[in-house]
Amino acid sequence: MPKEKLAVILGPTATGKSYCGIELAKRFRGEIISGDSMLVYRKMDIGTAKPAQEELETVPHHLVNILSPDAAFSVADFQQQAAGLIHEITERGNLPILVGGTGLYIKALLEDYRFSSVEGNAGLRSELEAFAEINGAEALHARLQEADPAAAARLHPNDIRRVVRALETALSGETVSREKQGELVYDAAVFGLSMDRDFLYERINQRVDRMLADGLEEEVRGLLNAGVSPACLSMKSLGYRQMADYLTGQCDFDTAVDSIKKGTRHFAKRQLTWYKKMPYVHWYTLQRDLNYEKIVTDMTDTLVKKFKRL
Repeated sequence: MPKEKLAVILGPTATGKSYCGIELAKRFRGEIISGDSMLVYRKMDIGTAKPAQEELETVPHHLVNILSPDAAFSVADFQQQAAGLIHEITERGNLPILVGGTGLYIKALLEDYRFSSVEGNAGLRSELEAFAEINGAEALHARLQEADPAAAARLHPNDIRRVVRALETALSGETVSREKQGELVYDAAVFGLSMDRDFLYERINQRVDRMLADGLEEEVRGLLNAGVSPACLSMKSLGYRQMADYLTGQCDFDTAVDSIKKGTRHFAKRQLTWYKKMPYVHWYTLQRDLNYEKIVTDMTDTLVKKFKRL
């Protein structure tokens, strides 16, 4: 049975993936599947840099605004739902275009990670979270290194939530995932957007400033007033966590803003680390003139040659 066709656009935050995805979708009767772990949440628009409503309506978008802010959403959830969408879009005769920056999500989908079905252990999870709070993220990660070296190699020490989950699973005698080696599940053209580090960091800082001007503080205040707990998975993400700390009196405004910018720059570095594990990505380097038109044209030519369609 032939593999289903899939176009992918990935890259660190603030590189313009959404723009390229929409342009390709217009040219190929495409439907966009979000590969961003935060775009699934409703009422979280500014801090997630969610495309504007008019952009979302330009071409079909999936896995955007599908959950309330207090809901959980995992890589296994994404993998299952994205695979189903790819099949449905293909059946309609359209081209699925996966756009996003969550490296684990994209890698898990393309390489067919197999996730264990170990049930969560609330007591053990609390114990591990307390251990991390007292001893630090590095110490928690060291425990994972002993229990499951492969999972430890995949996870950043600061990603405490996933490190805790991996330890829960490893201590039950199973592994977090198994992955196929050497072959992608889809007939995929995978494009990556990158730029010079200094230029990327400038764009990240500018993006955070725009979020603040667009009302990030008011968005987070509204979520808190609506009863969304700072302990929710969605509220632990960049921008929301720091702004919630400010609004609950745990830091001042300038400290929160500096933390958002610094945290986003570090996040971009971690994204690039993930992408280095994906040798099948065809990279484009954006210059300061933001040469998107040339890049989209080249992506178009590549897809025409690969998929024999326009």
